[in-house]
Amino acid sequence: MTDRVVVVTGSSGGIGSAIASRFTAAGDVVVGLDLLEGVDVSQPDDCREATARVLAAHGRIDVLCNNAGVGAVGDVVASTPEDWERVFSVNVFGVANMSRAVLPVMRAAGRGVVVNTSSVVASVGLVERAVYSASKGAVLALTRAMAVDELPYGIRVNCVSPGTVASPWVERTVAAQPDPDAALEALRRRQPLGRMVTCDEVAAAVVYLADDSTFTTGADLLLDGGITGVRVVE
Repeated sequence: MTDRVVVVTGSSGGIGSAIASRFTAAGDVVVGLDLLEGVDVSQPDDCREATARVLAAHGRIDVLCNNAGVGAVGDVVASTPEDWERVFSVNVFGVANMSRAVLPVMRAAGRGVVVNTSSVVASVGLVERAVYSASKGAVLALTRAMAVDELPYGIRVNCVSPGTVASPWVERTVAAQPDPDAALEALRRRQPLGRMVTCDEVAAAVVYLADDSTFTTGADLLLDGGITGVRVVE
């Protein structure tokens, strides 16, 4: 097999576009699924139909990147029931819906890789990220559950957990603050390495986890600039 068929959800976003570009550069066939292209991962029928179209066109799916996601700002008091439903419908149910559609294809083939996009907020508490943190914590737990369930089928399941990403969503969030420059500097300083992770760095980690030579499953690959492992004493 000289190339793979790779499905990337949320492919029109910053990280998703970078993931698609990385796999394409490696010679893989990339199928991007995005809300802008009419695929809503929160809808099970959309996921089933998209999977059927990929199979009709390419005959198999080797890698699934569950990357589609939405953000939310606010603590648990300020967050509304609508916030919880909106974020979980994409970040958690979207992963479940796409996985439910694709995993039977991989099981039949006896091989495959799933890479989910989680976040550092699944492991540490960050201010004003209650709903988003809860959703990404669910993604991390689901990744580990899927990894053990798929062992008999030769399918590996891992996730990446970036810190603050230099992405369009972060840019919009910063721009909405009273002092955007100060808000941006605070985000940079939150990472002990002193900067935000780039979309391309996240994409490189996804490609690594998807590589057949990567001997891991059920792993959470942190790209957090040291947030979880380093304490800076000034």
